[in-house]
Amino acid sequence: MKLLFDFLPVILFFGMYKYAENHKDWAAATATDWLGFMVLGGQVGVKEAPVLLATVVVILATAAQIAWLLLRRRKVDAMLWVSLGLVVVLGGATIWFHSETFIKWKPSVLYWVMGVTFWASHTLFNKNLLQVLMGHQIDLPAPVWQRLNFAWVAFFGVMGLLNIYVAYSFSTDTWVNFKLFGGLGLMLLFMVGQGFYLSRHLKQEER
Repeated sequence: MKLLFDFLPVILFFGMYKYAENHKDWAAATATDWLGFMVLGGQVGVKEAPVLLATVVVILATAAQIAWLLLRRRKVDAMLWVSLGLVVVLGGATIWFHSETFIKWKPSVLYWVMGVTFWASHTLFNKNLLQVLMGHQIDLPAPVWQRLNFAWVAFFGVMGLLNIYVAYSFSTDTWVNFKLFGGLGLMLLFMVGQGFYLSRHLKQEER
């Protein structure tokens, strides 16, 4: 459920993009009516309208996530705040300049911010964020926590590069598909692999 909640803005981005892509005239007219005051020139064409509408949806969805957590008096993860900041800045640039380039960079920047955070917390402050998050649930030797931490650093780094590769090597439609299915699928595969690795060490600890 946590993973689904985290990916909700991406799912809504995907849904709006696909709908608008299949209704381009409606998308251009709606984007011009809703976003005309926010875009350079005041007119949105059929080519960029789907991305612009999807960008607005992902901004609103991310803001709604934070609002919902605050209303329920639950902690808002720092990365969710970072995600909101990135999507507002890069999404705003996408809308203003009619350019999908900015929003395509957002996943990579977020992945790299998370990777650098995991790396810097361990290297500079001698604090393993993964152990902080999961240490109360499982007991593992320090070297295992260290390997897991750097595995996440590597994963975030690779995901950021992969997103840029897909964004610049394939069509926007392919990138949108990868953003949801590729991102979610690779995340699940990585977590399953991590689960197998953890189970091996947990069995050793039980012995």
